[in-house]
Amino acid sequence: MPILTPPLQVAPPLQQQSKPLLILQIADSAFPIGGFAHSNGLEAAMKWGHVTNPYDLKRFAQDSLMQIARGSLPFVRDAHRGQAFEELDALCNAFLNSHIANQASRRQGRTLLNTAATVFELPDLASLLDLVQDRKLACHLAPVFGHFTHCLDLQEQESLQLFLFMTLRSLVSSAVRLSLVGPLRGQTIQHELSNYVEELVTNFSAGKMASVFQTAPLIDLMQATHDRAYSRLFQS
Repeated sequence: MPILTPPLQVAPPLQQQSKPLLILQIADSAFPIGGFAHSNGLEAAMKWGHVTNPYDLKRFAQDSLMQIARGSLPFVRDAHRGQAFEELDALCNAFLNSHIANQASRRQGRTLLNTAATVFELPDLASLLDLVQDRKLACHLAPVFGHFTHCLDLQEQESLQLFLFMTLRSLVSSAVRLSLVGPLRGQTIQHELSNYVEELVTNFSAGKMASVFQTAPLIDLMQATHDRAYSRLFQS
């Protein structure tokens, strides 16, 4: 007798899908948004001898998360609330004056938008992709992420926490690939900083766009030298 296979299941409308499963899919390192190629300045900090051990890594991660909370979360939040993408993208482009950080944000933003538009097939994402291409926008990561998670109907708090968590996850992953820590020690640091992520979202999610600033200038300075390193594993 022939083997009967069940019919291919068509994915339910996005509104009917489990929000926790959507969050897990986005947070999964297999979801291609380009973060795997970036160390958020960690590689440059190691080249300069600023980060040499797990204790330095934890401090560096805390400083980086604080900087993201004060300098990027407002863009994610306002994009999630529906503010004009083109305006936010231009502000983000002016704010990221380090050429390395600016390039990294644009590369990841474009990758995220292309991936999201392909995977989820939402009209709003397709429209944003057309706008970016037609007007040749910078397409920075933070406003793209806010717009993307709004389209997925994620709550604002979920979106902000997810953005910071993915920053922390990428830092830990970079540290492991740079042989700074092993996988177990890396996961321990990520666990130890999970409450810190929630605290940052709680404390700084209401800040005005006019108050965005960089809190770790030393990280900015070191990251700006990344393209001068003799050998590099990451793009930033």
